Amino acid sequence: MDFDSQSQSLSPAAAQHHQNLRLPTTCDPPSPDNPPKQASWIVFGATGHMGRSLVRAVLSHGDKCTAVGWTQENTMEQMQKWQDTNCLGLLCDVRVRETVDYVIQKSIEHWGNVDIIANCTGYGVIGACEDQDDYDLRNQFSTNFMGTLHIIQLSLPYFRSQNHGRYLIFSSTAGALGVPGLGPYCATKYAVEGLIESMLYEIDIFNIKATLVEPGHVRLDEPDDGIHPMPAARLRAMATMTQPTAGPPKPKRYGHFFVKANPSPPYAPLSSPARHAKRMVQWLNDRQPVSAVKSAELVWQLGHCSYPPLRLLLGSYAVDSIRDRLRSIIEEIEDWKHLNFPAALSEDEEKAAAAAGVLPADSTEGAATRSTKTPKSEAEDEEMQDATAAE
Repeated sequence: MDFDSQSQSLSPAAAQHHQNLRLPTTCDPPSPDNPPKQASWIVFGATGHMGRSLVRAVLSHGDKCTAVGWTQENTMEQMQKWQDTNCLGLLCDVRVRETVDYVIQKSIEHWGNVDIIANCTGYGVIGACEDQDDYDLRNQFSTNFMGTLHIIQLSLPYFRSQNHGRYLIFSSTAGALGVPGLGPYCATKYAVEGLIESMLYEIDIFNIKATLVEPGHVRLDEPDDGIHPMPAARLRAMATMTQPTAGPPKPKRYGHFFVKANPSPPYAPLSSPARHAKRMVQWLNDRQPVSAVKSAELVWQLGHCSYPPLRLLLGSYAVDSIRDRLRSIIEEIEDWKHLNFPAALSEDEEKAAAAAGVLPADSTEGAATRSTKTPKSEAEDEEMQDATAAE
């Protein structure tokens, strides 16, 4: 999924036949020998980076889809231009429960059922934690966390009634590690991760699955074929048109991120750690390593696989950064665990301590059975690296 020049204009139809774009067989993904049934999707945030590509992937595979735009960026007239046999365009503000409920009920009425709900909605402010005001903080939590909760709470009764359903919740690498300049945004993603991981235990009994999708830096790499997330047949027909039909505007280059203007003096220097996120965005420009089109194809497969994972990491940046973060946590635990667990005594020392009345006599048998964690071997590390070679 990482950067390569040949994928700069990869179409959804071409992505279907990409040899490396296959989920592991252990999750029972769709394949020629395991063809999927037609599913009905709702994609919230359909006009953003990943949402737009996901809608196109869904339609290119022949599934039905409700593409939900964002009221702050799109109009109903724009979304209606996405109307197609298999596509319904609607508007929603995920912060408002009533608009979310309308989208869900309208989709059920239009398609007859809903099988998969993907939430690609996201909003972030780039700036120091101290500089972000109450509006910035509340708006990020209302959009990223409460919006996700609204979608889940309003759709769960329906999924339970039909005894199946699938949630694909787009999180971020920011949901697994802190990023200077994106503190409140990271906090919202941490909250989403905790919500989904806890909820998974509650809903599995109803045959409802959920996966957190954690992409790295995603670039816009779709072919410029005229805005619409249309099925392959219509895309081919549009290739002969001189003036493609206008629809919702193309997503912003850096997604729904807004830079906080006029940082306070302590955070104003260009080298300030608080400006790391802004520097990173400016440096990446159009060189984001992860393909939105390839990622969307994998997410479509994820919606149809029988045994989905709790988390799907997209791109080597996501894999490396989150794995390094987890390693650092484990190392820190090992460094400080002696404060909570007494140092292991030898068998002779424990017998002597027991004889002196310091330890109970029956604790001496523990020395022979205690084991301490040993570092992973080089061979095991190589196996972990091989896991991401398919990118």
